Amino acid sequence: MPPPIANRETPDQHWMHLAIDQAQQGVGLTSPNPAVGAVIVAQEKVIGRGYHHKAGEPHAEVEAIRDAQKTNPKLLRGATIYVTLEPCSTRGRTGPCTEAIKAAGIKRVVFGAHDPNPSHLDQARTILTQAGIEVTSGVLEAECREIIRPFSKWITTGMPYVIAKAGQSLDGRITRPAGESSWITNDAARAHGRRLRMRVDAIIVGAETVRKDNPQLTLRDGSAGSGKLQPWRVVMTRSGDLPRSSHLFTDAFKDRTLIMQGKDLPEVLAELGKSGVVSVLIEGGGVILGQAFQEKLVDEVYWYIAPRLCGGGQPSLAGPALPASIELKDVSVLSIGDNVCFHGVPVWP
Repeated sequence: MPPPIANRETPDQHWMHLAIDQAQQGVGLTSPNPAVGAVIVAQEKVIGRGYHHKAGEPHAEVEAIRDAQKTNPKLLRGATIYVTLEPCSTRGRTGPCTEAIKAAGIKRVVFGAHDPNPSHLDQARTILTQAGIEVTSGVLEAECREIIRPFSKWITTGMPYVIAKAGQSLDGRITRPAGESSWITNDAARAHGRRLRMRVDAIIVGAETVRKDNPQLTLRDGSAGSGKLQPWRVVMTRSGDLPRSSHLFTDAFKDRTLIMQGKDLPEVLAELGKSGVVSVLIEGGGVILGQAFQEKLVDEVYWYIAPRLCGGGQPSLAGPALPASIELKDVSVLSIGDNVCFHGVPVWP
């Protein structure tokens, strides 16, 4: 029986949605490679599935082929493979997936997003069609591109993808009056924000955040034990005056802490990008967040707002006033108890 068609979905779109589900399992784990998923279909059923787990390990296509070889080897030859990203065609830490596809006897390849690397763009189509394999591209392309947005920016510009996160009061403050708790948002909102660390290679904070809050910046709230490497903890400082007793310099991940002294945010991001850091999360404070928006460096925003009026303290965006207001597109609004999270993509004026 063919797959059920929901909302006038075509069979190719149905199977690609399953490949997307596979790719989502690798988000945050594959850097500097993109997260990719694949499923293999024969006789209108999935006979193999897989996703890229980690850089240096087999790509999604190979994982899916191996899965099919274990469970449905007789159906593999002549099958169709659905991949969220154009199969790789060059040898890196692993062999080219185009060769694995040919060797498996697959007769049709359907992929979603084209490889954003200009040197690889559409190379797979040429190689596969010359081998007599049918190629269809652009199936659910927008959804597949969304998964690799951080990789696409890094591979084409050399700069990391930047997520800006803040927790503020109704009057736009990220600190409370002296003598009160340092927390602005509720426990659930803070846990939601910490889970963003699963998506990135580095977390950036300012020296004042280290001095006042002594943050850990570690993977918690269900993220620990996921197999993800602890993101780099990057501290931006002018003076270099940092308390050496802080968690960042004394805990089990102290070797994952970097000090960037006397550098502006664009310099820090450029240096991280050259080191293979594909994505970063800016967690504070207001000066760094302000510079990130001033310099139009932000690609995605998570803004948590608590029903609290602080009447003073540090603003969420400190430093010079922005030259113009910045709207968000593709906005979603999530209620987290009595807090609200706004998520979207900046539209630069």
